[in-house]
Amino acid sequence: MEPFLFWFHWIHVLAGVVWIGTVYFFNLYLTPFLEKTRAEMRVEIFRGLVPLTLAWFRWASLVTVLTGGLIYAHWVASAGSAVFFSWPHGLAISLGGFLGLVMFVNGWFVMHPHQKIVIASATRVAQGGQPDPAAPAHSRRVVLASRTNLLLSIPMFFFMVAAGHGPSMTTMSQTASPTWFWIITLVAVGGIEINALTGVQGAKKLLDSLAGTLAAGFVLLAVFYVLIEILR
Repeated sequence: MEPFLFWFHWIHVLAGVVWIGTVYFFNLYLTPFLEKTRAEMRVEIFRGLVPLTLAWFRWASLVTVLTGGLIYAHWVASAGSAVFFSWPHGLAISLGGFLGLVMFVNGWFVMHPHQKIVIASATRVAQGGQPDPAAPAHSRRVVLASRTNLLLSIPMFFFMVAAGHGPSMTTMSQTASPTWFWIITLVAVGGIEINALTGVQGAKKLLDSLAGTLAAGFVLLAVFYVLIEILR
């Protein structure tokens, strides 16, 4: 089984680099660039670059989640669920996986449907037609979901790496019952996700700012880290 696990790990990391790399590309580079470009250039970008990037984004995220799920199932089966979820290592990798799964859902079922409408509107404009009046609202939803993924990626990356390399996470000593930890986690991530799904144009929200999004990501990381340390 070990040789297969190695290849699953390699594919998981490679696909994850492509997936999360596009999250950072959209948020750190493309969105700020689009805010300063002419309307006709934005149309061409949404017709050409964005569909191509989104295709890699979606399928890389699917491969990442599927290979990660196989690796995770192997770990749980090997250690036993009762023991696995009582280890700091198990908590860390479970938390990272959960955040990654939320990001996957955002990409496939929130961003993608709305982005299709924005791309279709840009295509109509390029062909001499009129833009879809609903396109700005759909674009807003894409930005909020993408910023949410950027926020979640910060603690997600940390705990994925810490699960295998962090000294305090790789110890095999058991923790207390993690039930309250998961309740707090679900409430925190649920609140962030509700904001991505219901945030409205014009409201002053943390995700409107790239700096605010990054700061919130590091704050969420600190909160999760403290909670796991308390459990230890």
